[in-house]
Amino acid sequence: MTTTLIPAQELAARNHASLPNESAEYRRARNALLAEEIELRRHIERVAGLRRQLPPGGEVTREYRFVGENGPVILADLFGDKDTLVIYSYMFGPKRERPCPMCTSLMGAWEGKVPDIEQRVALALVARSPIERLVEAKKARGWTQLKVYSDGDGAFTRDYVSAEDADVPGYTVFTRRDGTIRHFWSAEMNDKMADPGQDPRDAPDLDPLWTLLDTTPEGRGKDWYPKLDYRNGG
Repeated sequence: MTTTLIPAQELAARNHASLPNESAEYRRARNALLAEEIELRRHIERVAGLRRQLPPGGEVTREYRFVGENGPVILADLFGDKDTLVIYSYMFGPKRERPCPMCTSLMGAWEGKVPDIEQRVALALVARSPIERLVEAKKARGWTQLKVYSDGDGAFTRDYVSAEDADVPGYTVFTRRDGTIRHFWSAEMNDKMADPGQDPRDAPDLDPLWTLLDTTPEGRGKDWYPKLDYRNGG
């Protein structure tokens, strides 16, 4: 059934907010922006709906092996008792001295949300370094809820993140239905798809850091990125 939506401008006109000492010019511009925000909300929902309607993805026929904090596991184990599994592949390859600050920023935002996320789906963080390095880095951040796994042989990374086994991030969703594991969706935007003047990014942006900064007059900026340690500048 198709629902007829009220025009965004009409919904925005229902806004009766008036903040101290604002000008009429500000209020007109703010209500016009509100209409665009309503349209953005609708577009996000349309895209999410299209994602949910994707046909079945490719069946996973390979038995991918990982090493977790409690020993060896296979992909099926990462589902736990859930039917959907989200894997974030972060940039911490064997040749990298420290984990990627950007990946670390994103993962840090998820740490406190793990109990909420796991009400619905399973979540696993995968990197190419040995598990000992992943655990050490996790402890250094004070993380206790994120589950990290080493893709030691790189098979999963080459198939679902980078065929060249490059040290790049990846976000992949799998489903398990009637015992069959299938790929559902992966983030596929890259630097070749970035708009002029923008850093490469996915949509929607999974890091709340950038979503918050988008609400400020300074915005994201073009010369600032998260750091691992602000005390030492790195």
